[in-house]
Amino acid sequence: MKKYIWNIFTCVVKTIAPRHTFHAHFSLLFTIGMTALATFLASVYHHINPSGTANISLIYILTIILISCYTDKYRYGILAAIFSVFCINYLYTYPFYEFNFTMTGYPFTFLVMYFISILTSATTFHTKEQASRIKEDEKLIMEAEKEKLRANLLRAVSHDLRTPLTSMIGASSSWLDNEKTLPAEEKRELVAQIYEDANWLLHMVENLLSVTRITEGGSNVLKKTPEAVEEILFDAISTMKKRYPEFKIHMLIPDDFLIAPMDPLLIKQVVLNLLENSFYHAPSTRPVECRLENDDRDVRILVRDFGNGIPPDKLDSIFDAAPSAPTSASDTRKGMGIGLSICKAIVTAHDGEIGVHNHRDGAEFYFTLPKEDIHHESDD
Repeated sequence: MKKYIWNIFTCVVKTIAPRHTFHAHFSLLFTIGMTALATFLASVYHHINPSGTANISLIYILTIILISCYTDKYRYGILAAIFSVFCINYLYTYPFYEFNFTMTGYPFTFLVMYFISILTSATTFHTKEQASRIKEDEKLIMEAEKEKLRANLLRAVSHDLRTPLTSMIGASSSWLDNEKTLPAEEKRELVAQIYEDANWLLHMVENLLSVTRITEGGSNVLKKTPEAVEEILFDAISTMKKRYPEFKIHMLIPDDFLIAPMDPLLIKQVVLNLLENSFYHAPSTRPVECRLENDDRDVRILVRDFGNGIPPDKLDSIFDAAPSAPTSASDTRKGMGIGLSICKAIVTAHDGEIGVHNHRDGAEFYFTLPKEDIHHESDD
């Protein structure tokens, strides 16, 4: 509600002020309006309790703090402080409706109040400027993170695209050079290899499109809607089984019906990437487990394989999109590359966390989704 009132107020000010002087006019009108409101409240209180001058001073000090918070210059808070001192002396201290700073104790009292008001105004304005600088620094850090992600993606793309393209070129060249002499079974294997690599490239392009949305607009481009998390998991697992019929997955879900705000297509992409990572890089001896957990704040999704695990020296950098030396034959053919970095970018844009750790029989990836939309709450 306060958001809409604030928007109406700023629109009214914009209509009566030129565009280039909007901030100055807004600050002046806000200062006048707040001091007038403080004077009205102080008059009402003084009528009820004529001896409560000290409390009236607190009303004006609170007003000075608000003026310092919502105006863009020191001078407005200082002007409000000066006005408050003279207003209290003229309206609310004996003799009423006269300026009198000569009575015993008055000069010291009003001098202290003046300096308290000035100090409060300056401190509040300084705090606001500091918060603004912190916000700007956070924006710069976010931009630096995006640039780092783009740079890592460029390195990973050059690595991950080259491998399947080289394989496709080799398979098609073998077909063209030996079309008449190759037996039908070998021809079919070459076509199957080309088909598999083409699908891999298609999935990589889908990942690149997803991460482009995130790096260009961050969380602001996400189309978050409340979604049933288990339905997203069922959809991702169904897609995975269609792509790789031989891949065995065991799903574990709680009895509770869990809902979280998300971009369903992007979260499905995260689950698919984690499952594909387990399929290609963890020759699991048992079905891969896809588990859903719940706590007071987050929904947690886990993908546990029963394979070789992850080398300890790669645990901290596995989501950084930097191509690394292969650790197995499957890694040589299909590097982990950009898939996991895209998972991190998507989950981070959803204000969640992603991580991985080894267990006794393999590795376990996990990510969380907040049950409430943090950005939506901050706008209210």
